[in-house]
Amino acid sequence: MAELGGGGREIEQRGLFFEEFELGARYLHRPGRTATEADNVLFTTLTMNTQGLHLDAAFAASQPFGRPLINSMWTLSTMVGASVAQLTQGTLVAQLAMGEITFPHPMFAGDTLYTETTPTHARPSRSRPGQGIVTLAHTGRNQRGEVVATASRTALVWCVGAGPGEGT
Repeated sequence: MAELGGGGREIEQRGLFFEEFELGARYLHRPGRTATEADNVLFTTLTMNTQGLHLDAAFAASQPFGRPLINSMWTLSTMVGASVAQLTQGTLVAQLAMGEITFPHPMFAGDTLYTETTPTHARPSRSRPGQGIVTLAHTGRNQRGEVVATASRTALVWCVGAGPGEGT
């Protein structure tokens, strides 16, 4: 067995450069994230969302789902956030758009969100040399495999060799 020694190359975690995105591949972002009641109350109050479905257990109990719902914006933010380390950490120039957002099944405290992303479209930027535009389809599922959120996101990312510290 070989010994691990010092003096090896340094490897910094990063996302993917434009050329590294594989259209149609499913990138699974792990670990999942279990939503807690504290997450829900904190996120909801930080964003000034006074919806009783998230903050008032007695009110939520009288509504169709019978208990507080996890704020859907928490679900969306966490779903996109889960993709960052694997896909865009340090390679993102800007987020350009989000669209086609759905929440087909509710999330509750104690549910775990698992996220996957499929790149659906990519093209070099026509106006920004050294950068490319990638469209990403995010899907969030709970621990039972039920889809709880979907969203498309369009991102501007660096091309290989063009980003900061990449020789430009």
